[in-house]
Amino acid sequence: MTPRIPPMEAPYPDGVGERLESMMPAGVAPIALFRTFVHNLPMTDGLAAWGRYELSRDLSISMRDREIVIDRTTARCGCEYEWGVHVLFFAERVGLTDTQVSSIVHGDSSDPCWSDDRDRVLLDAVDELHDTSALTDATWERLAGHFDAPQLLDVLLLAGWYHAISYVANGARVALEDGAPRFDAARPAAPVARPIPITPPHR
Repeated sequence: MTPRIPPMEAPYPDGVGERLESMMPAGVAPIALFRTFVHNLPMTDGLAAWGRYELSRDLSISMRDREIVIDRTTARCGCEYEWGVHVLFFAERVGLTDTQVSSIVHGDSSDPCWSDDRDRVLLDAVDELHDTSALTDATWERLAGHFDAPQLLDVLLLAGWYHAISYVANGARVALEDGAPRFDAARPAAPVARPIPITPPHR
């Protein structure tokens, strides 16, 4: 798959290298998505603060909650790029098992690997938001049993933000990162009874 907007490569124009460095952990090379963003530096500057917030300790939900929302959202969007980046960097850190990573892509919240209702309702909420752009009263009440008002707002905006990220990665056809996992690698050994409808990007 050829990227529609080739990511910038070093040597970068003035200001670009510094912006990319600020977007990555120290010593980590900038990912292709960020090197695509910087073709529009004012846009990148505008979204950088929000992107930092979503991945910071200021976010009111836990890192595990965050990654479940991000991974399910990007999987449902068929965004193998962003899903793979997050699984690579965070899945082990937040205690997501291989079976849970597989379920996030190919299963649903009723899979036996999800024993905590907090995890299950996050998956269900992401699915409802993806499918209907809304939440039923029943799902809202379940969410509210685990999360307060600031946290609920963070869950909603986090899912929406990673729809936007998925649109960019899919629309611009950002090439998959070397070493990042792929959807097929997360496929369970036995077929799941209710495979989720991943929305594949048109090629």
